[in-house]
Amino acid sequence: METIGFLTYPFLACVMLIAIHTYFGVHMLERGIIFVDLSLAQFIGLGIAVSFLIGLGDNGSYLFSVGFAVIGAAILSLSRYIARITNIEAFIGVLYIFSLSASILVLSSSPHGLEEFKAILSGNILWLAPRDILYSFILYFIIGVIHLVFRRRFFELTREGKGGYIWEFIFFLSFAFVLVSSVKLGGILLVFAMLVIPALIGRLYTRRPGVVLLGGWCVGVVVSVFGIILSYLYDLPTSPLIILLLSLIFFVLLAVKGLKGRCKGSKQVVV
Repeated sequence: METIGFLTYPFLACVMLIAIHTYFGVHMLERGIIFVDLSLAQFIGLGIAVSFLIGLGDNGSYLFSVGFAVIGAAILSLSRYIARITNIEAFIGVLYIFSLSASILVLSSSPHGLEEFKAILSGNILWLAPRDILYSFILYFIIGVIHLVFRRRFFELTREGKGGYIWEFIFFLSFAFVLVSSVKLGGILLVFAMLVIPALIGRLYTRRPGVVLLGGWCVGVVVSVFGIILSYLYDLPTSPLIILLLSLIFFVLLAVKGLKGRCKGSKQVVV
């Protein structure tokens, strides 16, 4: 019973991360800007790194991460305009490399820079406090309601580009606020994995957003349960283990689909 109680908070955190990030993952895959999560999360990580360097506490760290989240959202809201000038994925990659390099330089001046950098990347999802779960749930719930109410407008924005800069900013700002909380819960790498991999798994078999969401949620929750249990039993880093399991499932399902497609093609040729 004690073990179950200990693992409850990491499990709830994973369920929340899967729920909100798979939804945003559907949007990002439709837009073709897959690495936007990684670059924006790392940009927020830069804000956290700066707060570490200054020596601020949790409140200061949160303020800096929010500030950098707003700046990052404002930049990415211009993505459609930037795409007219240069390759948008390349721009997002440069933003990520800039944020990562700046974070390393900032944390190199901190006495515990390596540990702090690892915490930003991988998080420590096994040791979450109840208030972390509660605050994140409230934030995700509010953002989820906003996206539910304006779902048609947001999907028109994603698929057809209808809505203009204001709605783009609202979309990316809501995503950025999700990342502020998510990076604290699970770290940058887990957040990126949960944004992309469950949605990719769902899209292997359908393009219907509702079905993609449902498939991604189911796979993500099951993998999270196994990952947390294995991490606890064998004293392994939780976030990297969950990422590894999600990736392996994606590779296996991708191979299965490829083999099925090849077999169908062979049958058609024989006929």
